[in-house]
Amino acid sequence: MQINGKVFVVTGGASGIGRALVLTLLERGVRVAALDIHQDALKETVALAGGKGANVSIHVVNVTDRKIVEALPAAVIKQHGAVDGLINNAGIIQPFIPVKDLDYADIDRVMNVNFYGQLYMIKAFLPELLKRPEAHIVNVSSMGGFFPFPGQTLYGASKAAVKLLTEGLYAELLETNVGVTVAFPGATATNIGENSGIEMAGMDAESSSFPMNSAENAAEEILAAIEKNKFQVFVGRDSKLMNLLYRLSPRRATRFIQKQMKGMLPE
Repeated sequence: MQINGKVFVVTGGASGIGRALVLTLLERGVRVAALDIHQDALKETVALAGGKGANVSIHVVNVTDRKIVEALPAAVIKQHGAVDGLINNAGIIQPFIPVKDLDYADIDRVMNVNFYGQLYMIKAFLPELLKRPEAHIVNVSSMGGFFPFPGQTLYGASKAAVKLLTEGLYAELLETNVGVTVAFPGATATNIGENSGIEMAGMDAESSSFPMNSAENAAEEILAAIEKNKFQVFVGRDSKLMNLLYRLSPRRATRFIQKQMKGMLPE
């Protein structure tokens, strides 16, 4: 799919990979509807776009609110005339604790944002995407969606659900005009911890022992996957490497990451 001149909807557009996607799309001549729950940060994204900010509309939306999401296609089409692409990027992590200590409120919140938020967006926008000559959906899963991280088990489960949702959707839409891609970002320098209300000591870009991809590089990889109509895209060197290791020896790879993550979990 050639993205130049198209209209894309991007969730989580106020920061991190979502903001980088919005800004990169604008640079490539795309009109963008940027969604997020943080209005001030959305305005910052528009300001960063400079003169291209006229081509972006902002929508303060909680993607877990199905009724509000269902009204979005009409609002986007009123603003931009059409919608050609959807990038479901919004997501949160869980507190760094084992499942046995995880509150049901945190479980519900992670599943609602990461899985149901994407499902609601797909259900709302797919009828409009099917009307276009060509269109594309990207659902952002995670390296944690195919590879287990102790202390982020529910987050991983939500992102694994995104993986299978996307791959099933791909199969259903094979004979249509709508392409589908699932993205698996690895460790990326974003403020997902802050946005999730989670302390991430030792996991920021400066102090982490994990190699961090930049949000800008991640956005470039995701957009390249759209243009090539890729089924899957593993974003960042760590995601590509762990995909290979996990395929070769799932148990050994799991034990390796358990040792790496052990210090982050409560005793």
